[in-house]
This record gives sequence, structure tokens and C-alpha cells, in this order.
Amino acid sequence: MRARVSVALRRGTLWPLLRARRASALVSGALQPIETKLCEVEQGGIAFQLRLAASLRQKQAAQASRKPEFDPFLPYDPELFVADVTDAYVCLLNKFPVLPYHALLTTRAFEDQDAPLDARDFEALWACLAERDALGFYNSAREAGGSERHRHLQLVPPLVAGAAVAPVDAALEEARFDGPVGCAPLPFLHAVARVSRLAELSVAPASHALAALAREMARAFGCDRPGRPYNLLLSRDWMLFVPRAREKWEGVSVNALGFAGTLLVRDREALERVRAAGPLAVLRHVGVSSQRL
Repeated sequence: MRARVSVALRRGTLWPLLRARRASALVSGALQPIETKLCEVEQGGIAFQLRLAASLRQKQAAQASRKPEFDPFLPYDPELFVADVTDAYVCLLNKFPVLPYHALLTTRAFEDQDAPLDARDFEALWACLAERDALGFYNSAREAGGSERHRHLQLVPPLVAGAAVAPVDAALEEARFDGPVGCAPLPFLHAVARVSRLAELSVAPASHALAALAREMARAFGCDRPGRPYNLLLSRDWMLFVPRAREKWEGVSVNALGFAGTLLVRDREALERVRAAGPLAVLRHVGVSSQRL
């Protein structure tokens, strides 16, 4: 049983700390952003963002040279440290961000990324989301786009301007519900829940409610058993759960951000393949098809 923890993050400080740390880490060279060119492709009412990475090989080369037992979070680079979030979690900058202010929430001690999420994980994530609109996400395993074994959740600013936080909001607005969990017009198995009411609660009870929702979704797809990969996305308005079948489509790796509506490709050829097939076909391939397209 994981011990109960308390929030250490002082309200109103996360994003000023993120901005300050990003500025200093860029100067020191600890932060190495991956430059991308943005291309939008609309399908199924979703304005997908295809990001062509100009320097993705830099990250891949760094990862390929590591020893198998290497853990980038033990110890973490102090130049990337942003804040203590809870007794169990710290916030760090992603060393190789595609998006500005891409943050990681990592456990202080090693815990396996494959282990089930519980209220303690959601406490750290919800404490950060309570600061401002943002998108949190979790890649449960390598087959779900996870690249590190050490337990971590991720946080990015809104991917779109306006009331939505991500392109997939357009589809989630059409979700139908039979109880607290429903589904949207998407061609892969998933579950969605509205969570905006939890803003009325303090972080601790909200995190328990989120953990209960995540467990219900995981059980529905058999992802509560070890080795069953999935992605989970969380905003202040909704939670989206997607079981996974495989990591890649024709060499294009997909993590949780793909299901938010953002896909990263390494070259122009891959971008054109995704554009021709359609992003929803890519997501249906790496998820579990529901035969709708």
C-alpha cells in the first residue's frame, strides 16, 4: 500500500517557476528543445496537429548511448528542477521538449511506470492542473509510447487557443454518456468522463474521485492487469482513457498526445504518409479499432 501524501506545491507558483526554470535551463544548455514545423490536417471534425521534427535524432542519439540501467530521474538534473509537488512527486522540465513548458511529474524514488495509477498519482497531477488550464497525460508502458521505466506523468500547456485544451475537444463535445463514463465519435476503443465538477473539491478528495474513474475505465478494457498498455489524458474538464494495441504505425511512434490530436513525425515522408492515411486511421491502428472511420 502506497503511503498517503500531502501537497507541497504552493498555490499560484507552478507556472512562474516553470517560466523561470525554462529561461535558465535554455541559457545553461540543460534544456534542448526539439524544433518542429506545424501542419494541420482536419479529419472527423478534429484539427489534428502534425509536427515535423527537425532535430528528433538528437534525442534518439542521446537515448541510444545510455546504459540499460540508466534512470534520468535518479538523480534528476537540478538544472531541470521546477518544484516539489507532493511528498512523493517533483516537477521537472522535459529535457527534450517538442512543446514549450513541457513538464514531467516524477516520483522521488523509483516506481515502475507499469504499476496501476492510484489517488497519490492523481493528487500530484490535479494539484498542477488546479493552477491553470493545461493537459496532463500518462503513457503506461513502451507500447503506449512510454520511453522511461521510472514512473512519471506529463503536463503541457493547452495545445489550442480558446476554451478547449486540445484538438480532440471537438470530438469529446459529442460524447454520449450512460452514467459517469461515456464515449465519443472516435474510431478506437476509449472511455471519457466529465470531471469539471471536481474543481469544487480540494485536491485530496478530487484525486480519489479521479483514481476511482481511472480504475473503472481500466477494468472495462482489461487494462487493470499488468502488461496491458494504455494512455490516459486529463484536463480540468475531462478524462480520456485509451487502451493500446501497439506503439507505432508505419514507424511513427504515438503516445498519449496523439489521442489529444498531436502527432510527431521525424521526416517529410512520414508526414505525407500520415496525411494520406488520415490521423484517425493512425490512431485506430495503434489503439484498438472500433470499426468506425
